[in-house]
Amino acid sequence: MGRRHKYVALAMIGAMALAGCQTTNPYTGEQEYSNATRGAAIGAAGGAIVGALTNRNQAGRNALIGAGIGALAGGLVGNYMDNQEAALRDRLRNSDVSVTRQGDNIYLNMENDILFDTGSAFLYPQAQDIIASVAVVLDEYEQTYVNVNGYADTVGDRAFNQQLSQQRAEGVADSLVRNGVEPARISPRGFGETNLAVPTGDGVNEPRNRRVEIVLEPFRG
Repeated sequence: MGRRHKYVALAMIGAMALAGCQTTNPYTGEQEYSNATRGAAIGAAGGAIVGALTNRNQAGRNALIGAGIGALAGGLVGNYMDNQEAALRDRLRNSDVSVTRQGDNIYLNMENDILFDTGSAFLYPQAQDIIASVAVVLDEYEQTYVNVNGYADTVGDRAFNQQLSQQRAEGVADSLVRNGVEPARISPRGFGETNLAVPTGDGVNEPRNRRVEIVLEPFRG
């Protein structure tokens, strides 16, 4: 069974089981304006897992609904993501994981030196601890898609680096699942040598380009 189909199957099992039954920046201490807006959450229920999991299409939406995860009302999104961002910053303090915000999306950037050996997709024990901390927050704030994006530097064959980046993304995704994050929420994808954090020529050993980025998107109603 392919990994993507495995995630679909796990999500279906989870869905069947559920069928029964103004802010302060924690790093700088400065006051910041909240992205919160008015509104309230509305639940979404029912549905089934449809097709492969792709978080930006209807199949991804159906997977979340089928797993019993409710959508956010548009007016609540900003406040929800504010609170999730603050929780992640608190959990990941001193972890060397950057937490940034672009609109309503949250970006967690984990560089190679805390995740993998060079040329490897095997997670360090330290990385497992960091991912477990992320999973605690994701379990509390479940109304988000979890895009896990893997990247490589330009050393070696481009095709190998593409495969390696996919394996890195899947390794982090698997670790999140083992730590309790609903598989229906997660979409791992390898980007190979594209989207370099530090633009370089071919054959350049640049550790900052060997990374995994987790992008959290709100599940909107």
